[in-house]
Amino acid sequence: MAVPQTIDTLSRRASLLKESLEKSQSNTESMVTILGSFDHRLSALEAAMRPIQVRTHAIRMAHENIDKTLKVAEQILTQFDISRQAEATILRGPHEDLESYLEAVDLLKNTVQFFTSNKCFKGCDVVNHINNLLGRATLKLEEEFKNLLAAYSKPIEPDRLFDCLPKSLQPTPESGGNQVDGGKNASANHPESQGKSLETAVYKTPTLIPPRVLPLLHDLVTQLVQAGHLLQCAKIYREARASTLESSLRKLGVEKLSKDDVQKMQWEALETKIQNWIHFMRIAVKLLFAGERKICDQIFDGTTLNKDQCFADVTSNSVAVLLSFGDAVAKSKRSPEKLFVLLDMYEVLHELHTEIETIFEGKACSEMREAAISLSKRLAETAEETFVDFEEAVEKDATKTTVLDGTVHPLTSYVINYVKFLFDYQSTLKQLFQEFVTEDQTESQLAVVTMRIMQALQSNLDSKSKQYKDPALTYLFLMNNIHYMVRSLSRSEAKDVLGDDWVQRHRRIVQQNANQYKRVAWAKILQTLTVQGLTSSGSSSALGSDANKDIGISRAQLKERFKSFNVQFEELHQRQSQWTVPDQELREYLRLAIAEVLLPAYRSFIKRFGPMVENGKNPMKYIRYSPEDLERMLSEFFEGKTLGEPKR
Repeated sequence: MAVPQTIDTLSRRASLLKESLEKSQSNTESMVTILGSFDHRLSALEAAMRPIQVRTHAIRMAHENIDKTLKVAEQILTQFDISRQAEATILRGPHEDLESYLEAVDLLKNTVQFFTSNKCFKGCDVVNHINNLLGRATLKLEEEFKNLLAAYSKPIEPDRLFDCLPKSLQPTPESGGNQVDGGKNASANHPESQGKSLETAVYKTPTLIPPRVLPLLHDLVTQLVQAGHLLQCAKIYREARASTLESSLRKLGVEKLSKDDVQKMQWEALETKIQNWIHFMRIAVKLLFAGERKICDQIFDGTTLNKDQCFADVTSNSVAVLLSFGDAVAKSKRSPEKLFVLLDMYEVLHELHTEIETIFEGKACSEMREAAISLSKRLAETAEETFVDFEEAVEKDATKTTVLDGTVHPLTSYVINYVKFLFDYQSTLKQLFQEFVTEDQTESQLAVVTMRIMQALQSNLDSKSKQYKDPALTYLFLMNNIHYMVRSLSRSEAKDVLGDDWVQRHRRIVQQNANQYKRVAWAKILQTLTVQGLTSSGSSSALGSDANKDIGISRAQLKERFKSFNVQFEELHQRQSQWTVPDQELREYLRLAIAEVLLPAYRSFIKRFGPMVENGKNPMKYIRYSPEDLERMLSEFFEGKTLGEPKR
């Protein structure tokens, strides 16, 4: 019974569920029908709204276009206002207010850029008008650049340049005018320390154009270069600055001299011009050329114009005038006195080398750099050739000057002073020798040159010594001159180069000549103080013989001996009192050396044979001098007395 109830229950529920599903299906179909009706209505509504949307979009686009058009119109009107204001400034010209004029030119350029950036305005009357205005403005800027440069390109007075020099190179009141003193002093007193001080000296670059004007010139150049006026701009700058630089150098005293002018000039005048040239080179390079490079770089900075070429155009003629004088001196006839000024000229070029390389940098200035290097090498070659000439001139000197008293010959003092002066240029000479030999040989090269000159001098002195008829004077002359060489050079810097061996060797030569003098001059008179030839048998005896060995010596022979001694000594005294040994120490040494030989022999001879003569008639006629008299008279030797001069 329970199972059937369950089935009935399920059956009823299934019927109810079916009914419910059928109602839900019916409702769904009704909803679909309603929604389909709504879709149709919405499509109709959308179709009705579309024209309104199109009109609204068109209105919005039109509004945006109107806004854009108004903005463009406003910009165009603004450009017109700007161009009118700029045009008014342009028409007034740059003289009143250059900065405003340059601003107006920039504004017009911007206006042209504004219109030409829009295809619609290209070639329009406005653009053409502004371009024409800019063309006129560029010509006025060119004229203003020329006028402004001319107004501030004035030659610098020498006094202003001198104020920029280190104190050691400034002219002294005694030098007066434009006569430069620094270079000459630097040569006349040329210690190595002074050369080093010149290298570290401080130079103040002069103000060639006022600093406030340089930015204006720079802006003018910028505008001209942008307008394509590069050549005109460079030409204006070259003509203004080149003539100013040349005028400044002329005021300083720089002259354009040819090789013929230099060759015809007297040495004193040429020497002055060379020393001034040395000073002018420092002023030109360190002050004028450095100043020109500075303003050239500032004015043309940031432009496409070649700064190096502009600077080269400005300075080339001035550089040529300066270097041509140095070249003329280097090519002129060589002479010993020119060596030192050649070294001075070489030295200043070496001193300025780094600055020349820096100031004249770039391809455009290469010729000027090379010209300076070429002159430096030519001066070195001429100096080296002058060394050779000097050596040959010393060896072959055939001057007729004869020093009658055997003193130091003028040639000796000249050569020694020349060599000593050379050693004031040690660093310069070492630098110069590097042009011809390796660096390791420069020190030895100086020694070789010095020794060759000394050897040439000795050779000439040997030749001159043969002019004397008296052999004693020959040796005295050689002794004096070689002693002067040794003493002078051993007290100078030359000693370090020549070495102790050279000094010692030549001191021995001095001693050898002194010994030869004593032998030749005094051998004969010393012979009279021996017993040789006094004995009746003719045999010789020493001075130390016993008295009984002197029995055979006749009084007449002794009188002749004493008379011969007196005559010879008086002749020696008269002649050699006129001879000169200028060095006091050497003079005293020589007198002492003679006394040490003569006086003991004389004392011994008088002691031994004097009594035999004193016992006869007129003993004073024969024994005329005491040893003390001889010693006093020896002190008068080598004093260089003239005949008839009273005894001291």
